[in-house]
Amino acid sequence: MVEVRLKDVVKRYGETVAVNHVDLKVEDGEFYTLLGPSGCGKTTILRIIAGFVKPDQGIIYFGDKDVTYLPPYERNTGMVFQTYALWPHMSVHENVAYGLKLRKVSRKEVERRVKETLEIVGLSGVEKRVPAELSGGQQQRVALARALVIEPEVLLLDEPLSNLDAKLRVQTRTEIRKLQKRLGITSIYVTHDQEEALSISDRVAVMNQGSVQQVGIPKEIYENPLNYFVTDFIGVVNFFKGKLVEIDAEKGIATVNLRNGGVLRAQHTMEQGEKLGVDVLLAVRPETIQIHPPQVKTDAPNTYKGRVKVVSYLGNAVRYEVGLDEVESGILKVDVHNPKDKPVIEEGEEALVVIPLDSLRIVHGLEDVKVGVKP
Repeated sequence: MVEVRLKDVVKRYGETVAVNHVDLKVEDGEFYTLLGPSGCGKTTILRIIAGFVKPDQGIIYFGDKDVTYLPPYERNTGMVFQTYALWPHMSVHENVAYGLKLRKVSRKEVERRVKETLEIVGLSGVEKRVPAELSGGQQQRVALARALVIEPEVLLLDEPLSNLDAKLRVQTRTEIRKLQKRLGITSIYVTHDQEEALSISDRVAVMNQGSVQQVGIPKEIYENPLNYFVTDFIGVVNFFKGKLVEIDAEKGIATVNLRNGGVLRAQHTMEQGEKLGVDVLLAVRPETIQIHPPQVKTDAPNTYKGRVKVVSYLGNAVRYEVGLDEVESGILKVDVHNPKDKPVIEEGEEALVVIPLDSLRIVHGLEDVKVGVKP
């Protein structure tokens, strides 16, 4: 176990900057996830940490040791690849033992560690099988065992669940998290799946175009995104574009005039350098919005009448798409969880939506951003 630090790391491929002056600190024993869309630089960072890619600039530390130019075999890292990278002609035992044999570990010690590691990942009894005789989930666990058996200081996982079906992904990511907590290995995980990142990580670094946009615990990333990209990328969100026209400092409430004539109010305190009259985006998550039949009486702020365009039954929730004339995007997504005992408003019917003041977040300086509901 060891702390991992990246200091001002840069990697270019021709004119493309894959990693742009990245600073990261992964604590000893932490499960740390690099999250972002394809091409954002997250896998390049992982490969730099592993030693497969040399940075053009910057330093990588394991504890107090500079490992920037050490070859991979001198870094004591275990790597789980997206494709598993198992030897198809070797048995499970031979695949797991491969790294130990390269390190010239004694035969007795190899047997002990392979047996112990296969027990840890729940694969006792399949030692003689070859990868083709295993399910995708079992192959993934063989790859994990191969990385763990060498007793690495740092465990690196590059989209390890991308080849599994949805249900198995959920099951396996839970197993990986439990195993990591049990062993206490410093682990760095790469994924583009927001739900996956939020569910298993101690902390998440959200990346875009080679840069780290925000680092925080999952709750902070989801509930308090720092900028438009993080807000948009994490989960489902409704955006409204308008102009900041008033801030009631005593009540901590901001008023935003929307382009189509509507008005929204949000809990907000004046920030340093903030000015009235600037264009802003308001962001709100679908699950924080209330929806009622039109006859319900309420004097709550941010109440709008609309008409239900689409009703999608999701099992544990119903998602409504409500048309609102006074909102520029025209459509508001609303999620109602545990819908069994709640009245369902049918497509084509009128509805009343209430957007609580404390569910809206203001994002500044985004005049060129197109508003709309993000899937």
